[in-house]
Amino acid sequence: MSSAEQAMDDFNRAVADERAARGATLKGKALRPRDAATLIVLDRRAGETSLLMGRRHRGHAFMPGRFVFPGGRTDPADSRIRISSGLHPAEEERLAGRGPRSSAARARAIALSAIRETYEEAGLLIGRRAAFASRSPHWQGFVAHGIEPALGGLRYIARAITPPGAVRRFDTRFLALWRSDVALELAESPTAELEEIVWLPVRDAMKLEIPPITKRVLEELEQRLTADPDLSPGRPVPFYFMRAKQMVRLLL
Repeated sequence: MSSAEQAMDDFNRAVADERAARGATLKGKALRPRDAATLIVLDRRAGETSLLMGRRHRGHAFMPGRFVFPGGRTDPADSRIRISSGLHPAEEERLAGRGPRSSAARARAIALSAIRETYEEAGLLIGRRAAFASRSPHWQGFVAHGIEPALGGLRYIARAITPPGAVRRFDTRFLALWRSDVALELAESPTAELEEIVWLPVRDAMKLEIPPITKRVLEELEQRLTADPDLSPGRPVPFYFMRAKQMVRLLL
């Protein structure tokens, strides 16, 4: 069995285990996946690339105790937040997707939700120092610290949809950004979403207690960094989803 086949098999087993543990059922109408975004913050020092992860509280209903990247559900209202720089056009095109829901506003909301969640869960404010104003209660940390959000450094790494039958379903976009784009790092995050924040090499991150799809995304990221150390914009993006009870991988 190849490493890709093994990762998919592990993913399918984990989904089945979660369904059984939480009483989910394959019967009935599947939940519509909600847009979500997660951010992989990368730091390259002494020739080694590290990334940030945090452990989810064990009391959470979704993936308790697992190490994850900061992220969460997309709020469409985030598309109206003022920014200092927009997405790279090639990244915006892929992030917007195709179909009736495709739009630049949707791509912007997804990207900004990743930045907002990274502040809330890890205490990192991404953008540039400038006078910033917003009425949204979710962005008052940026207002208080004088940081205007910026999207120019974001790179689209992967996409995955939670399988039908799961207790919660998300259409998650995995984005990446270099630590140099972080304007301010707080000593403590404003929420308790993540119990433990760590910086560690990509290979070491794969050894943590992580969801199978996160391991697969880390493998994709490692391969991309090897071929493209600077994460050039506009590269093909792997997309994982279930079809006929089997995991499928496509390139967007």
